[in-house]
Amino acid sequence: MCLRSVNEADVLRCAAVQTVVDVLDWTADTHGSHEAYVDGGRRITFRELAMLSNGFAAALHDRGVGRGDVVSLLMPSSIDFAVCYLAAMRLGAITSAVNPRLGPKERASIAQRTVPKVSISPDGMAVGTEWGLVLRVSGLPDLFATQQLHAAERPSLEFHDLVAIVWTSGTTGLPKGALYDHARLRAIHEGIGELSIPGDRRVVSLPFAHVGYMTRAWNDLANTVTMVLVPDPWTAEKQVELLERERITMATGVPTQWMKMLELSRLAEIDLSSLRLAGIGGAAVAPELVRAIRERMGCDVMTRYTSTEAGLATGTRLSDPDEIVATTVGVPSSVVEMKLVDPATEDVVPQGTVGEIRLRSPAMFRGYWRDPQGSAEALDDHGFLRTGDLGYTTPEGNLRIVGRLKEMYIRGGYNVYPAEVEAVLIEHPAIVAAAVVGAPDPVVGEIGVAFLVIDPAHTAPQLHEVRDWCRSQLADYKSPERVVCVDELPVNAMHKIDKTVLRDQAKEYV
Repeated sequence: MCLRSVNEADVLRCAAVQTVVDVLDWTADTHGSHEAYVDGGRRITFRELAMLSNGFAAALHDRGVGRGDVVSLLMPSSIDFAVCYLAAMRLGAITSAVNPRLGPKERASIAQRTVPKVSISPDGMAVGTEWGLVLRVSGLPDLFATQQLHAAERPSLEFHDLVAIVWTSGTTGLPKGALYDHARLRAIHEGIGELSIPGDRRVVSLPFAHVGYMTRAWNDLANTVTMVLVPDPWTAEKQVELLERERITMATGVPTQWMKMLELSRLAEIDLSSLRLAGIGGAAVAPELVRAIRERMGCDVMTRYTSTEAGLATGTRLSDPDEIVATTVGVPSSVVEMKLVDPATEDVVPQGTVGEIRLRSPAMFRGYWRDPQGSAEALDDHGFLRTGDLGYTTPEGNLRIVGRLKEMYIRGGYNVYPAEVEAVLIEHPAIVAAAVVGAPDPVVGEIGVAFLVIDPAHTAPQLHEVRDWCRSQLADYKSPERVVCVDELPVNAMHKIDKTVLRDQAKEYV
């Protein structure tokens, strides 16, 4: 493992900076030759990253972009994306990162609400006049590498200047834009803990237009993290090859991705000695999967929980046993306060009782873009974020998530939390992925429909076998009444299981 050292002077100097731009320039000065990004055959150092972002900032300035203007990035993850984001920051502009996988209606809504001064998109993407001045990417930042943003053109940036609009995935309506400033990005850096350490080489498979990238800029730069992009479309072979070739120290993924990597016959031949940490999340995890990653890939495993609005929330610790990593999302970050409440009464619930997860921290979003009502409704009277997620704490203080308020269904007067059922289903030897949704029923109100992905090495279990499996660990009313075997579960633009699609499909099986 080749991690750069960090000394007290580094920490004190970086702590004195006020903006992400300060961190970028500090990193370029002190660790300029260190690799910042690896994107296919293209590599750039932190010195080159600073130079390119400064040059492209000059180009944006020449096109009228200034402090408080919106710059839209309709781009796939790439070095160009990173350069454009940092260039907009240099001007005090606000980057609206729009995932290219969003639909036309969602993209149009974002454009109408943000009124971007400039939009940057790939060649071939159709964009209308609502996107303002449109620049095509195709190596665009490199064209302006020789330009310089002169001192007189640089605005005086402040700690609370907005830097990003991070859009929710829009599964319950049109996307909402969560606002982040330099102060919140610094708080995330200070609370991120063991997930990121100086000199990490991190493989990236999630889209950059996501809270996991957009809000980590301070941390990635201060820790001189090298970001290695997995070519699109993702495959287990591509990721594992990168883990070895690029001496990756930290990798993240959803459970299905880790399972696909573990299934590779040549995994035992690959040198993964550099890998220190596997980050896992996005769905229920079986303890066997955690153990398999630790044993076969030789690294620690950590589960994290957050949201677009929370910025930071909870995570397991490196010292936690497999069972804790698999069945909980750990404890709150050092900068996060958490409480669980009865959403009907707002009373804090006792330990072990299911309640809505509420979070408060300097890392959470500042509000929604041009939506004061939505911003106010997102917080309770004490300034805690209403996550809409349901969970309970164990005697050891770890958080277990059982589902979302909007996903909970009521069968015969009893609350059923899908995540709780899914966690049991994926422990079945034949089931590699599961999603449970409620569907209308004239007798009991709602019933559970389980969509299952089956391990090819096993025979699909019958309905009575699935119900018996669930009943062995859960109350009988939580067992699904319908089972649907599928090749894969649908995902949204952020690679999360799209339960809106599944709820529509479930009606066909009632």
